[in-house]
Amino acid sequence: MHPVPSDKPFTVAGRTFQSRLLVGTGKYKDFDETRAAIEASGAEIVTVAVRRTNLGQNPGEPNLLDVISPERYTILPNTAGCYDAAEAVRTCRLARELLDGHNLVKLEVLADQKTLFPNVIETLKAAEVLIKDGFDVMVYTSDDPIIARELAQMGCAAVMPLAGLIGTGLGICNPYNLRIILEESTVPVLVDAGVGTASDATIAMELGCEAVLMNSAIAHAQHPVMMAQAMKYAIEAGRLAYLAGRMPKKLYASASSPLDGMIR
Repeated sequence: MHPVPSDKPFTVAGRTFQSRLLVGTGKYKDFDETRAAIEASGAEIVTVAVRRTNLGQNPGEPNLLDVISPERYTILPNTAGCYDAAEAVRTCRLARELLDGHNLVKLEVLADQKTLFPNVIETLKAAEVLIKDGFDVMVYTSDDPIIARELAQMGCAAVMPLAGLIGTGLGICNPYNLRIILEESTVPVLVDAGVGTASDATIAMELGCEAVLMNSAIAHAQHPVMMAQAMKYAIEAGRLAYLAGRMPKKLYASASSPLDGMIR
């Protein structure tokens, strides 16, 4: 008998969380749906696009922080919509001002509007500046193991390789690269982008990812609140399966019941 493995909590940048599901706030039909879906997901970390969301920089307009209170959730400002390092750094500094010195950020520097693929050259530049400036950087990147290794060695708090292109719902397109990243990484690895349904999230967790971040898979579902709950359970199931250790794959059948002692 193998000893039953004990789990450890999800920890990033010195902060510990019970939920391994991180969710976004965009693409919902209204703030009520946003609130309900986030509550159903059980997420503790909620990411917000600083350039697209009012966090208080636009007085008189609805403020997202009225829906997702910083007292209840860890707000993870992100640099969605930034296409160069300087723009991303400026956005993170704005977020720190708006959130009273909050240093945990999600860095993403995009290459183009068609694919939303990460520009890894600009991402590396921005990460270096932000780390020196005292930020805890969770970084969206490609599934290139070499780039992921470089970002971890640079001092990023977590690396977040894409499973598929943002908003596509294609699921994990290259599990083999993810496995290499997971084997080599010295910091938490989270799947970010590409998840379409609960089974995608479960597979990410079964591979050994520390957590999964998603937005479109929930917000674009026919019933977002129900999908948010499904994702909560998918993450939990995938983590348990990872800890349990799956059976080995075999080419031929193996009877569930032993043949010895069969009545002839």
